[in-house]
Amino acid sequence: MNSLLNQLQPYPFERLRILFQDVQANSQMRPISLGIGEPRHPTPPWLREHLFNAFDALATYPPTAGDLSLRQACANWLQTRYKLTLDPKDQILPITGSREGLFSIAQTVVNSSKGAETQSTKPYVVLPNPFYQIYEGAAILAGATPYYVPSIPAKNFAMDWASVPVEIWQNTQLLYVCSPGNPTGAEVTLSEWEMLFQLSDQYGFVIASDECYSEIYFRSTPPLGSLEAAEKLGRHDFKNLLAFTSLSKRSNMPGLRSGFVAGQRELIKSFLLYRTYHGSAMSGMVQRASIAAWSDEVHVQDNRKLYQDKFAQVTPLLKSVLEVDLPDAGFYLWAKVPTVDDETFTRKLYEHFNVTVLPGSYLAREVNHHNPGQGRIRMALVAQTEECLEAAKRIVEFTKLHYPT
Repeated sequence: MNSLLNQLQPYPFERLRILFQDVQANSQMRPISLGIGEPRHPTPPWLREHLFNAFDALATYPPTAGDLSLRQACANWLQTRYKLTLDPKDQILPITGSREGLFSIAQTVVNSSKGAETQSTKPYVVLPNPFYQIYEGAAILAGATPYYVPSIPAKNFAMDWASVPVEIWQNTQLLYVCSPGNPTGAEVTLSEWEMLFQLSDQYGFVIASDECYSEIYFRSTPPLGSLEAAEKLGRHDFKNLLAFTSLSKRSNMPGLRSGFVAGQRELIKSFLLYRTYHGSAMSGMVQRASIAAWSDEVHVQDNRKLYQDKFAQVTPLLKSVLEVDLPDAGFYLWAKVPTVDDETFTRKLYEHFNVTVLPGSYLAREVNHHNPGQGRIRMALVAQTEECLEAAKRIVEFTKLHYPT
């Protein structure tokens, strides 16, 4: 058995299950879950029809690189969204959801034997803290050591990149960035990207940018993408940079497991080689539905409007009792609760008001006696507006009752 598996920590939702295992929720209230970030707006019916009409694609093995028509649709979307011109033949690859791609890239990039004769430590994979747990698992199973960079609440939850010691950067092979961030919703700015690109040039590490929340935002200007930032800064070859995105949040198709990665040609070439052996080719049925989804923006605009209206109604309610603000983007609220014990808050809320949220400490790691998620909760506003409003009202009542000011 792979001994590295022993280093993996329980997934947040397994920890949540354990937290609730001996708690009886209030049966007088119907259960409402804000715990899991799974899109619950309806999948557009016409996208389902594209999938149903593609059964003939099951008769052939799909190529790992994907059909050129899919890669062209992705390239067209990058042009429409970011004004970028990428070659679909060698700068874009389909992936079976951003989760799979973000995990696999570590297995492609990390060389755990590099410098082993002279180094006493494994190579590092740098990641934000709090973070999406796939980054950590990918780093560990690639034979690297995760290094956690804390967010700074006073700076809109920007990562404290300046706190990373030089000796860590010197041994870093991969950096995960999430923009807009999970769970904070914070967008990485152009100046931050410039700093990260300079560090990548100096130390030679690859940047994997997770951008799966890019199409759910609350301002008139959409979030800046990593490839877009590189282009603005004159990095037209996208050196050491890959951007990952998916249809799960954008098109409400999480079960389709469809996304793509785009960036530097040399990295795409190596990633394709890995994926050829990994067996991650996208079904032809999924490819056809994906082409239709990437080629339409109307349903994306409609979906975004649903979230904008929902957050506009829910956020002020919660702000009356919790420290929480409208994020830059994404579908989470990252709220500070009136106690340092986010587990107790979560447990009591479930017990008394049958509302599930996720303790913030489950999404982060303690470093130097500090867990940046401690005393916070993540709320996924993925259900319909009425259900989210009902949950918010219960949270307000619960907080006033149990944590009066």
